[in-house]
Amino acid sequence: MLKNKLKLIWRGALFGALLTTTLGVLLLKYDFQTSTKLIHLSYNLPFHHRPAIKPDEVVMVYMDDDSHRELQQPYDRPWDRGVHAQLVERLTADGAKAVVFDIIFSGANPDHPEGDERFARAIKANGKVILGAEYGLTADNLPTMYPPFDPFYEAAAAVGFVELVTDEDFTVRRHLHVPPEKAADSYSSLTWEAAKIAGAPITKNPNERFTERWLNYYGPPGTIPNISFHRAIDTNEIPIGAFSNKVVFVGSSLKTEFSGVAKDEYYTPYSKGELGPAVDVQATEFLNLLRGDWLVRFSKNEETFAIVLAGILFGFGLALFRPLIATALAILGVGLITLAVYYLFQHDRIWFPWLTIVVVQIPIALLWSVVFNSVRLHVQNKLYEASLALYLSPKLVKKFASNRELLKPGAKKEMLTILFTDIAGFTSISEGMDSDDLAHHMNLYFETAVAQCIHHTDGTIVKYIGDAIFSFWNAPDLQADHQLRACEAALQFRNLPPQYMNGQLLITRIGLHTGVANVGNFGSTARVDYTALGENINLASRMEGLNKYLGTTVLLTGETQAGVAGKFTMRFLGNFQLKGFEKSVGVFELMGALDKAAGFQPVLEAFASSRKLFQQGKFAEAETAFCKVLEIVPDDGPSKFYLKQIAELRTQAMPEDWKGEVELKEK
Repeated sequence: MLKNKLKLIWRGALFGALLTTTLGVLLLKYDFQTSTKLIHLSYNLPFHHRPAIKPDEVVMVYMDDDSHRELQQPYDRPWDRGVHAQLVERLTADGAKAVVFDIIFSGANPDHPEGDERFARAIKANGKVILGAEYGLTADNLPTMYPPFDPFYEAAAAVGFVELVTDEDFTVRRHLHVPPEKAADSYSSLTWEAAKIAGAPITKNPNERFTERWLNYYGPPGTIPNISFHRAIDTNEIPIGAFSNKVVFVGSSLKTEFSGVAKDEYYTPYSKGELGPAVDVQATEFLNLLRGDWLVRFSKNEETFAIVLAGILFGFGLALFRPLIATALAILGVGLITLAVYYLFQHDRIWFPWLTIVVVQIPIALLWSVVFNSVRLHVQNKLYEASLALYLSPKLVKKFASNRELLKPGAKKEMLTILFTDIAGFTSISEGMDSDDLAHHMNLYFETAVAQCIHHTDGTIVKYIGDAIFSFWNAPDLQADHQLRACEAALQFRNLPPQYMNGQLLITRIGLHTGVANVGNFGSTARVDYTALGENINLASRMEGLNKYLGTTVLLTGETQAGVAGKFTMRFLGNFQLKGFEKSVGVFELMGALDKAAGFQPVLEAFASSRKLFQQGKFAEAETAFCKVLEIVPDDGPSKFYLKQIAELRTQAMPEDWKGEVELKEK
């Protein structure tokens, strides 16, 4: 016995290791949407818990909205290059270490040719201006770089392409210093050229451009010092010498969206739904090269090893423990891995997709441990509860599981409020549907009805009969307000979001009745069927069917209405002689909550007076009155029903003792 028990535990643990490891490797190797998000978050999250780093080697000059206004420069056309010349002249005088323009100067400015000339002279005089260029492919699909306007190109110390590599979420995470196409290795990025001019040691070896690097952001927007363009050229605003020995990045930073103009912006790990200027990313990439503090990602083999090790450790290990201990160990594991990740990030600038372990592998391993051990330790009880859960509410399952006396065959009389539902036209709607598709839609329908309506009001689901639901209240637990609960469930049912099947809207008809029924366990100790039997059950079912004739969705008898009088908006539809029942039944329509009564008042009053005329046998007047109801509500089903009744009754001799009862000869 013990040997078999140990064998079962080991098999469960091995399966847990296999499951957790396989899932982790699949997420690592393949670009699923989930795995991509986890990889991105694995990169992003450590930044948020690291203090901002304040680099002092760079200053960014923003061509922002204030500068557009103050310098009277257009949004939809190039600036007067004379303004750029003023900035370069100022930076030359200040002794800036280098000037980097994250701007494409693609041609002459016909409006300000003198500005172009001045800018070219300023670039040449400075001697350390790096200009941006566009990288692309020729008509022959060959790589090329489109340099800036010739005078600027000739005067610049260097030119580099400005393209950045983005992930699916429009975030820049990786360095790009050489285009990915073959035969493009002669081109370098703007930031690489800037780093070379600034004397970054890494740039002494051109082959280092090909090394994979990951951006090490220093903090949220504003961490790198920045100044508006119009202030940067004003020595009264920014004192002389402020840019001394600084590398100055110049680029756009606009909050205003100008029609037809694409904004050069990207997300960063610090983004909270807002894009940031591309020049910030360029400056960060440059600083990484200058300072040598870019991020490194584990190799594929190292990441695979970590994922496999975590899968074995947690998948196998947690399965050996009961749920509480396994949960504590899982939490401890998450904490230790998180600490290790942040240590590597902070001290060694290393990252890897650690959330695959923390968010997927450990929870899956814990889930398997809980499921496996729960099944192993409580198999009989769990199987028993599972069988009850097939047809009883969660409350009944709990009660039956803890009180075995309730399982014995037998019944007793109880006052119940019974609810029957049915989908209008279900046969024609479901005709021709694929079996799996039909099952999917019906399961969704039943789950919604049970969770949001019947169980939400503590009702008991007795059974599903095709597309119908049979349920009741006040058993097995007594509920003094069982009529109220049933009516609330019916209203919630009617107010559910629309559901469609086979392209058609599902309309649920509901019938309610309150009466005494035999309720209990019918069957044997081997097979229990908790249900209710009796005439009142049949009457509730007939109430549901009556909806079809009256064009309504929720009908209830006077017995149910008596328990909720004054709590809902109701309409008395009359007394009906149903087939198979000797006595007539007072029928009410449940129209809505009490606070909606004002909206129903016109139709309620008009219908009540019309029905009274019908009851008095004044068919001509009643017909006119019901037509007026239809003027208020054109599709009012009960009014249409009575108009048909009037047409039939006019041809018949009415009994002297007739009191307006309507006899239905069909179910």
